[in-house]
Amino acid sequence: MKIAILGFGTVGSGVYEIARTLKNIEVKKVFEKDLSKIDIATDSYDEIINDKEIELVVECMGGLHPAYEFIMKALQNKKSVVSANKAVIAKYLDEFLKTAKENNVEFRFEASVGGGIPCLAGIQKIHRIENIDKFYGIFNGTSNFILDNMYRFENEFVTSLKTAQKLGYAELDPSADIDGYDVTNKVIISFALAYDGFIKNEFPCFTMRNITKEDILYFKKQGFVAKYIGEATTKGNKYEASVMLNLFPINALEANVLSNYNIVTVQSHTMGEVKFYGQGAGKLPTANAIIQDILDIQAKISFNPISIEKKYTYSSNLFKHKYVIRSNEELKGNFEKLDKDGNNLYHYTKEITQTDLLKLVEEKDYLVVKLSEY
Repeated sequence: MKIAILGFGTVGSGVYEIARTLKNIEVKKVFEKDLSKIDIATDSYDEIINDKEIELVVECMGGLHPAYEFIMKALQNKKSVVSANKAVIAKYLDEFLKTAKENNVEFRFEASVGGGIPCLAGIQKIHRIENIDKFYGIFNGTSNFILDNMYRFENEFVTSLKTAQKLGYAELDPSADIDGYDVTNKVIISFALAYDGFIKNEFPCFTMRNITKEDILYFKKQGFVAKYIGEATTKGNKYEASVMLNLFPINALEANVLSNYNIVTVQSHTMGEVKFYGQGAGKLPTANAIIQDILDIQAKISFNPISIEKKYTYSSNLFKHKYVIRSNEELKGNFEKLDKDGNNLYHYTKEITQTDLLKLVEEKDYLVVKLSEY
């Protein structure tokens, strides 16, 4: 199969590197503005689109535009597309799948969630037999590196963030990772395969940038480890989802996921809990997942046909959970416990809904952490 790669950065070059080791994949063109990067580079996308020999396009550009336009043009010209771009997939997945079906080609995106971890394939395989009760996990390696660094070395947030940036785990602008946008996109994509529906970004997403060394040390004394968790579940045609810090007991698997690793858990009736663990990002792990999609398309392998026709409505009253809210002032409300540590007040709620939680915090800059039930 002859393919083209859009973008020759970290992931694109990784795809090229692995593809060169395989006899049944040939990279014919690389779309790249800097033509000196590789001898098969072109800065003309039409050259790729008009090449009848190219059957598949790998989109490694990132961002929304022109990635959206390039993906659509490839599908409309009867070329399959593989992408790791969670931002564009989370926003336009319905359009991509519809266009691919109309043109009898494939749109695959395993690498968009969990990097090299085959968690989307796992979700599809479980879902073809039974309904999925819920999924949750550490979906972002950058945020996990920061929290792990703060916990193990008792560093301040800013110090851990700078270390992550120095090692290449965090961008210069880390907002997508530490404010939850990246995890939100991955929850939306995972939800589509778990529940056959395409939800929008309308569920609570709490930043983790306001957690401090003092918070980490306080939770450590209580026997907890903080992790940044994305999760979703359904009840009938309603769903609940969130992106926020969760507290896990120190012996929980999630509490022991170190550095920039990810872990995603899928829960169903006959399988119980299945956990997918591994490198959630990086050049070769992500490229490996992309190559897997290419090989599956080539071999016409599909774990479960993707359908996102079901309609779901977000509800903030579906389930009740316990939370911890840290502030510098005593909050009004009927709390289970109030704990003072230095200048910080930790309010432990009773089991409350997301609606109740949002009323308590009122968009103020409190630290909001869920007491994990897992």
